[in-house]
Amino acid sequence: MTELASKPRTFALLRSLPRSVQLLVLNQYGVNTGFYMLVPYLSMHLTGNLGLSLAITGLVLGVRTLSQQGLFLIGGTAADRLGPHRVIIAGCALRSVGFAVFAFGTSVPLLLLASILSGLAGALFNPAVRSYIAVAEPTRRAEAFAVFNVFAQAGALSGPLIGSALLAVDFRTIAIAAAVIFAALTLAQLRFLPAHTVEPAETTVLRGWGAVLANRRFVLFTLAMLGMFALQTQMYLVYPVLAGRITDWGGAVAVLFVSTTVFSLLFQVRLTRWFDARTSRGSAITTGLALMGGAFVAVLPVLWTDPGSELWQVVLALAALVLSALVLESGIMIAQPFVMELIPAYGDSRISGTLFGMFYLVSGIAAAGGNALIGYGIDLGNGWPGALVCIALGLGSAAGVWLLQRRGLLADTAGVRA
Repeated sequence: MTELASKPRTFALLRSLPRSVQLLVLNQYGVNTGFYMLVPYLSMHLTGNLGLSLAITGLVLGVRTLSQQGLFLIGGTAADRLGPHRVIIAGCALRSVGFAVFAFGTSVPLLLLASILSGLAGALFNPAVRSYIAVAEPTRRAEAFAVFNVFAQAGALSGPLIGSALLAVDFRTIAIAAAVIFAALTLAQLRFLPAHTVEPAETTVLRGWGAVLANRRFVLFTLAMLGMFALQTQMYLVYPVLAGRITDWGGAVAVLFVSTTVFSLLFQVRLTRWFDARTSRGSAITTGLALMGGAFVAVLPVLWTDPGSELWQVVLALAALVLSALVLESGIMIAQPFVMELIPAYGDSRISGTLFGMFYLVSGIAAAGGNALIGYGIDLGNGWPGALVCIALGLGSAAGVWLLQRRGLLADTAGVRA
């Protein structure tokens, strides 16, 4: 074992990665900081400052999500054909413009334009960044994505804190600051991010998509992973809703997010290296998915806690909810780096962006459908049908990956073709 491997420290690992990957890891911190500075407070701005109805607010927010999720495949394909560095730069620039429009736009058409630009930006740089990292660090992909996740989580934590401080001034200050961050990221990528040589495409875009869909092993893996993304999004749906049912204390949701973020910062790299050294990729992903589903077993007692319960009952219910969130986060931390490692291994570097784009497109659709189903289940009775759906999704995905591994249908990362 090397000296570095014996010291599973995030910054030591970051320093050992190629400079281009280091830049993209720091870029992701900036991306998430800028994004979470603004987006959590956007609905408050639309309904409060601008006086828009909930229907129009939902439309503006929905257009942003649809623009991003629906265009992931376009962004991934563009990364393969134009080069991921160009697409990353374009994405950061577009989000800077989109957030600037949010700062000054007051009419519904301008707000919709801002939403479209912001969503398209995410559709461009999300698959492109992952494609770039997969090609730039082909031998230690899991570790590279682990440290990438750490800095993404750090940005997701610092963003709302900065945004809440700037909100004391006004929302326009938040939006301008977020736009400046993305403008700075754009300039940093232009100056320091090396270009990748892009081989001429051998087929049309549609035939390229058809070839990816014809890759039976990749399609089966993508379908098996649908539960992961559906459950990941519950940190923003089920957990805040249940925290609100347990107590009127506004800090309950903050406790959940801070706990899971700090846990990820401390243990992401350690967990990835532990599983990397001791298990196969399939076993690690299976374990992570099973934990994600099992996390919702701890939610079941919470569902029967009445808002008017004694203080000790509320404290126990909140503790159970935090425990459940930490188990869910553990499962994500275990599975996600190896999932990101396997996706490009189903092809070669010429189509890595398309693979990521297709994977995220399908996962986004599944997450939207899963949210609707789980949300409906949480509204029924005490909410136990929703919890059971979550458990079934996690265990079902775990069983799917286990079956693919047993039948030899998972990608072989040892034979990755650069």
